[in-house]
Amino acid sequence: MIEGLKPYAEYKESGLPWLGSVPTHWDVRRTKLLLREVDSRSSTGKEQLLRVSQYTGVTQRKASNGSDAPDTRAASLVGYKRVSANDLVINIMLAWNGSLGASRYDGIASPAYCVYRFRQGALPWYYHELFRLPLYKGRIKTASTGVVESRLRLYSDDLGRIEALLPPLDEQSAIVRFLDHANRKIDGFIRAKRKLIGLLNEQKQAIIHRAVTRGLDPDVPLKDSGIPWLGEIPAHWEMQRLKHLASFQSGDGITSLQIEPQGDYPVYGGNGLRGYSNRYTHDGHFALIGRQGALCGNINYAKGRFFASEHAVVTTLRPGYSVVWFGEMLKVMNLNQYSQSAAQPGLAVERIKNLAAPVPPATEQPKLVAAFQEQTAPLNTAIARTNREIALMQEYRTRLTADIVTGKLDVRGASRHLPDEPIEAEPVTDTEDSEDAGTDF
Repeated sequence: MIEGLKPYAEYKESGLPWLGSVPTHWDVRRTKLLLREVDSRSSTGKEQLLRVSQYTGVTQRKASNGSDAPDTRAASLVGYKRVSANDLVINIMLAWNGSLGASRYDGIASPAYCVYRFRQGALPWYYHELFRLPLYKGRIKTASTGVVESRLRLYSDDLGRIEALLPPLDEQSAIVRFLDHANRKIDGFIRAKRKLIGLLNEQKQAIIHRAVTRGLDPDVPLKDSGIPWLGEIPAHWEMQRLKHLASFQSGDGITSLQIEPQGDYPVYGGNGLRGYSNRYTHDGHFALIGRQGALCGNINYAKGRFFASEHAVVTTLRPGYSVVWFGEMLKVMNLNQYSQSAAQPGLAVERIKNLAAPVPPATEQPKLVAAFQEQTAPLNTAIARTNREIALMQEYRTRLTADIVTGKLDVRGASRHLPDEPIEAEPVTDTEDSEDAGTDF
């Protein structure tokens, strides 16, 4: 992809130690000379609601059920800030981690965000790439106001003082054109790999589903479970309600200020590890159930001393039952279907406690676990390898983008020979949301 790309012929010192040298004919300007803040408010609240994330930039914020309704708990969107396509939208509370970007859409955004319009000579999508670089995240972090990381704010005056590169407009256009093409290729690679992971996970779940609903003996006598989705189960298994197998306890509240990148005890929420704290609420081996939003019914495992947040339901098994068998059985039951409502998704714990599940004898459960772990081990290895390939490609994307938008590589010639391609509305993001190589049993 970068074959034939070379550095510019001449460079000069930018005068900024964190930025280093830049092409001789590029300028460095304060951001306040490239942007102006706009603060136009919605009078109806009917415009498309937008969100900003460190992974996806600016996207349309729609309900998780696929409807066009906005994904929000706000009673009214009147007074939200209007956004025009190509405006820069910044979450001022999370700008330090890259929660900003140019918008592809007209719409409205949270009043807590800042909206900026680019001045003549500044191409929005060049600065979208520039400001989201790790290099600029660091600069934004140092320019932000606040004492601790979780309280940092990037106000307009802070943003205006940050130095920004200013290549000639035609070079900005060439850079955007080249990166659009490169990202299309990278996105295609990542989509193919994520599709492969999906297929491998389907195989893995089919193996586990068979083990926890039919056992290991293909010739075992069967009986009707009385549950339509489950069908027949081994005749010597029992159907029991979940409340007879385990107790279900909601996790405790914890603030972001109490969570650290590293510490004594891991903090688990609805989607696994969230950080560390200096205290713990549980000690042992547990299956955790996600209880809110898209994480409803998501199953994770926690072992040792840990803190469970309010986004998790901790299941404490009765003596004699296998935690791993129980967790995998819960996955097969697809608990997210028992969310309380589409508008306010949250796991209805009292409801799931009364669900019936197929229960093999306690002596049979470890054998089931050992069998499906052995059978899925090659699939876990393949998933881990594929996830690593995705991670390497994402690292490559970051490095390539940084080298191009900061002038380390000259793409002017290469961009002229690229085919005309439509811009994708929703590029593949670099979120680390692919399934793991398996569960740490």
